[in-house]
Amino acid sequence: MTLFAIVYCSTHLKAQEKQSINGYLVPMCIYNGDTIPSIQLPTVYIFKPLKFKNEKERQEYYRLIRNVKKVYPISREINQAIIETYEYLQTLPNEKARQKHIKRVEKGLKDQYTARMKKLSFTQGKLLIKLVDRQSNQTSYELVKAFMGPFKAGFYQAFAALFGASLKKEYDPQGEDKLTERVVLMVENGQI
Repeated sequence: MTLFAIVYCSTHLKAQEKQSINGYLVPMCIYNGDTIPSIQLPTVYIFKPLKFKNEKERQEYYRLIRNVKKVYPISREINQAIIETYEYLQTLPNEKARQKHIKRVEKGLKDQYTARMKKLSFTQGKLLIKLVDRQSNQTSYELVKAFMGPFKAGFYQAFAALFGASLKKEYDPQGEDKLTERVVLMVENGQI
């Protein structure tokens, strides 16, 4: 019954006031003449416990957690830079101004991220490529091609291929990257 009242309050608010409970202001709703505190709880993901075949698998999982914690914030920063750059490019009057701005942004990104990227391991770099795709819904290759043209995109793809990576690699949360998605959701939520 209590759960019903809470769900009902969150969906059918008749009146909402803020009252103090133990020094905290919380929204209240009125249900059948009764004032009930309404608190928004964060989403908690519950996954089936992992069963590792051996110690090596367990170590790989914890390495993935460590890598996601290191690389995920970078992928979010990159996505934010992409959004800001795209929005600003839409306000520029002509192609010449856009190209000038892209060169400025490219230089700024290189200055800002080169030192951090050099500290990434090969595995972390490949993970970053996938997480950028997850954040932006576009592969790194498509992003480079959209902002810098097909020649530079091809150059960077060839350079990545020399090291066994691919900028065209897509993020697959239901298949190959299922475990990575699990870790990312838990990191986003502060569960690990």
